[in-house]
Amino acid sequence: MFDTHKPHPLLAQVPLTISPFVQIPAAVTLPYTFRTVPTSLPPSVLADGSNGDKPKYVKSSSGHAAHPEDIVNSCKALQEHIAKTTAEAQKSIQDWENQIRERDLAEKRRVAPGWLDREEKLLQPVTASNNQDLLGEESSSAINAPAMSPSREGEELDRAFGSLGLK
Repeated sequence: MFDTHKPHPLLAQVPLTISPFVQIPAAVTLPYTFRTVPTSLPPSVLADGSNGDKPKYVKSSSGHAAHPEDIVNSCKALQEHIAKTTAEAQKSIQDWENQIRERDLAEKRRVAPGWLDREEKLLQPVTASNNQDLLGEESSSAINAPAMSPSREGEELDRAFGSLGLK
């Protein structure tokens, strides 16, 4: 075995250099309020079995104490409550979206009754007689629209700017 006070022969051959980036730690000064750890442990909370309750050895800073099983049970109850609340919220959102769809469908059926209830979706025009207006009501005078005449843009330009004789 090696002597702990003597360096290893191979390491003794390596020169040591001091790095300017390395600082040797300084001694720590302890505050006046420093207390040492007691050498003996306090009595066990598990040793007190006078009542049938589980020992509450998990203590918070506020002074509340509980058993780990109680904490796990309360966490599980919270998870169940959150899952139930989430399911109820999803159901209410789904109901709300269904109401919107039904309201929209009712509006479309009001505008075009029977269109959404049939599988055939072919619209066929119905010819109206000449003495009916656009609303389907009978009118005494038929609407006569002027007939479209062919475009004579060249003649209109000649009238506006004068004719140019072609030679």
